[in-house]
Amino acid sequence: NGIRIAQRFSQEGYQIAAAGEMGIGNTTTSTAMACVLLGKRPEEITGRGAGLSSEGLARKIRAIGKAIDINRPDASDPLDVLGKVGGFDLAGMTGFYLGCAACRLPVILDGYISCVAALAASILCPAAKEYMLVSHGSSEPGTGAVLEALGKKSPIQAGMFVGEGTGAAALLALLDMTLDVYREMSTFSEISMENYTEQN
Repeated sequence: NGIRIAQRFSQEGYQIAAAGEMGIGNTTTSTAMACVLLGKRPEEITGRGAGLSSEGLARKIRAIGKAIDINRPDASDPLDVLGKVGGFDLAGMTGFYLGCAACRLPVILDGYISCVAALAASILCPAAKEYMLVSHGSSEPGTGAVLEALGKKSPIQAGMFVGEGTGAAALLALLDMTLDVYREMSTFSEISMENYTEQN
């Protein structure tokens, strides 16, 4: 489904795309996936999500570990990982990122969950990374490891952990501003300013 949406966007003439998610509990599934794909232990990269207490965090860590132990996903096969410890949202975004790459459509990654889906897509098709733009560094503890695996850095550091496309929307505004500066900013000669001279 995600691939078909990307294809439709491309056919309709979109020049950039983004995907966000909305839900409860999906930092659990995304962290389970990240643990398997990155070879991390749940206690290393599991966060509080929507504001878990310390007791809730400990329960979440145990649940992730148990899900991985019971389902035994194959770390070398992102589709197996998606099917065993992921979710429909992660599968849809993974397909969307692959579809965008196939259509040569740049796509903005939103928060932690969408970055985990992007990691799965990039393992399935390493060339897909070339079409991915990271928006922000989520506050979820696993974000750094996922972005490092993607070889990406986040231009926006704002302590965000909302998801829901908020970081992607913020990056769109930043890209618009950057493009405006690139197109409209005057050169030195246009404003009769002397060039820099080197001073010793």
